[in-house]
Amino acid sequence: MKRQLSTPIFAGICGGGGLAKRVDLRHTVSDGARRRSLPAKETDGLNVFSSLRKSRAASFAVLAAVYALAAAGGVALYRALSLPFWAALLAADTAATVFVFLFSLFFSNASVYDPYWSVQPPVILTAFAAGRPLTAAGVLALVCVWLWGVRLTANWAYTFHGLRYEDWRYVLLREKTGRLFPLVNFFGIHLVPTLVVYGCTLPAVCILEFSGGASVGGAAGFALCLFAVGLQFFADRQMHRFRRRKTGGLIREGLWRYARHPNYLGEILMWWGVALQGVCALPQYPLLALGAAANTALFLLVSIPLADGRQAEKPGYAEYRDATRSLLPLPRRRAEEHEQSV
Repeated sequence: MKRQLSTPIFAGICGGGGLAKRVDLRHTVSDGARRRSLPAKETDGLNVFSSLRKSRAASFAVLAAVYALAAAGGVALYRALSLPFWAALLAADTAATVFVFLFSLFFSNASVYDPYWSVQPPVILTAFAAGRPLTAAGVLALVCVWLWGVRLTANWAYTFHGLRYEDWRYVLLREKTGRLFPLVNFFGIHLVPTLVVYGCTLPAVCILEFSGGASVGGAAGFALCLFAVGLQFFADRQMHRFRRRKTGGLIREGLWRYARHPNYLGEILMWWGVALQGVCALPQYPLLALGAAANTALFLLVSIPLADGRQAEKPGYAEYRDATRSLLPLPRRRAEEHEQSV
């Protein structure tokens, strides 16, 4: 039997500000070790939370409560630990991730974690900034991370249709890994992204912790962050407009006319901008750039190949791939030659 993806919707990827299909968990089936769920008529009477899962507003409220508790618990743990700030922050961040993970098991939906990527950095930086004097570099770091976080979270909220929907990638992993999925869910979907974004956020945290000073390089990093946020905004907006038309196929307009993943480029550039601010404010800590490097590797080695593999199922993908770049929204000679021949 072939896997059925019924009533798909689209939502922002937590690890890149992009767009990914979600599937209705009520109708998803597989030939693997177990089924994702039974048909809705068979489960609605058994599932105490069925009405909650169907309601977008109730799902929002539940996730807001989960994340508020996770943040409060993380802050409390950080204050209770007698560790270097970076170690205490890592422990608190991990504990908050475990808390969110437990609720993903409770709702049998790994997409409970999706907003964590964009919520975590602003919360961390705000907690660090509270009650301490801010340098110009600290203000710039706060502003760019908050702009990024608000935009990406708003993009997720715009495409969120409730807890009965789950990112197609998680559904695929669940089917392929069967009983091992809880481990894949924890380490692959929750913990690794948390560690990556922790590393990405650390340069800004260090600017606040050590009162790093402003510099021309830091200003350039801030400008790069603003450019990245704008790039993601326009890329996602163009994709939303394309998908509202429900024409299917491959998007070939705007930034997507020249690049297959312009939104991913924005996510990569965003954290290089933060890293540049951190290294310029605190040049004695060049390893602060490791988080941005790990984030880039995550997109190049995991996110982009996975997305390309799914797009390859669509007719015309080979020609589209040859006519576009992976990340840079710049024309390729093949694309220009193709347009001239048409």
